[in-house]
Amino acid sequence: MQVLSSLRSAKTRHPDCKVVRRRGRIYVICKSNPRFKAVQGGTKKR
Repeated sequence: MQVLSSLRSAKTRHPDCKVVRRRGRIYVICKSNPRFKAVQGGTKKR
């Protein structure tokens, strides 16, 4: 899974890619081609 500063390119990589918000982070998930997974944002909790 890649950590990206910009998701603009990640959204258009594959037609099956979906952008999902979970727990304050933004994920790009792709069931048909899992190598396109990506995550953006989120803060580390102490």
